[in-house]
Amino acid sequence: MSEKSKILNELYEVIADRKKNPREGSYTNYLFDKGIDKILKKIGEETSEVIIGSKNEGKDEVIYESADLLYHLMVLFVEKGITLDELYDELQKRR
Repeated sequence: MSEKSKILNELYEVIADRKKNPREGSYTNYLFDKGIDKILKKIGEETSEVIIGSKNEGKDEVIYESADLLYHLMVLFVEKGITLDELYDELQKRR
């Protein structure tokens, strides 16, 4: 695993920690407090933004919006008790 790829695991751990140890003013905690409907709404919004950004020239917008989508997906994973290892296992099965 490259140094850069570790950020996904680090981000997941931060999100999981916010669920266990809420912090005042945390956007992540705001999402957890609002519940699954809010989390899913944000995933839908971010998915749309990736699609729209992909229609434009260049890749910067796609990268930016994809990072937002990945973050919100990880919030969903933590909310549903899904680990990154489970996701990696599923991807490995599809190789």
